[in-house]
Amino acid sequence: MTNLILSKSEENYLKSIYNLSDSGSKLVTTNSISKILNIEPASVTDMIKKLSKKNLIYHQKYKGSKISKNGIKIALQIIRKHRLWEVFLYEKLNFKWDEIHEVAEELEHVSSDQLIDNLDKYLKYPKIDPHGDPIPNKLGEIDFIDKISISDLNIGQKGIVSRIINEDEEFFNLLNKLKIEIGTEVKLVDKIEYDSSIEIFINNRSVIISKVVAENIKITKV
Repeated sequence: MTNLILSKSEENYLKSIYNLSDSGSKLVTTNSISKILNIEPASVTDMIKKLSKKNLIYHQKYKGSKISKNGIKIALQIIRKHRLWEVFLYEKLNFKWDEIHEVAEELEHVSSDQLIDNLDKYLKYPKIDPHGDPIPNKLGEIDFIDKISISDLNIGQKGIVSRIINEDEEFFNLLNKLKIEIGTEVKLVDKIEYDSSIEIFINNRSVIISKVVAENIKITKV
């Protein structure tokens, strides 16, 4: 691991660039960073210069920025801390799953590697967070599990909810009303051509969800 000391803001930028770049494989535009962080493009440009000087990203004029190998290592450790704290808040402190993200956003900047390693051990080395996202290990390795959206099922097929993509509070409120969470079994009953909505069978009842909702719920086929 690098001995670079980064500010909270620098870590947030680096994590966002990693997420936007599809795990480091794509160039990320200044406007996309500005949008996801809700920060003016001029401020984003200044931060890109800072991160470039630290060799954490490579910037190509008029094309975008790409995260470096060292930047990826740091981003994965930030993500690891964030997701471990989410597990801790959810399982040990009884936070609701729509509350843990914002708190973990603050806790992820704790710099003690020993604390995080002990937290990982205390939680018995979890592989996924409460939203179903994979947790990188100490070496930055991730076990990816092939998942599809509910809308990718054929009529009559079943799956287990294993990941929630959208982490907006309103989306979690909707899922709570529908009683959909990680581990819920879902059966696709029908696909409605008129508006592409989906009829599913969950918890012994049929409900209709929009295409957008269906695409934000990832499942593992059974």
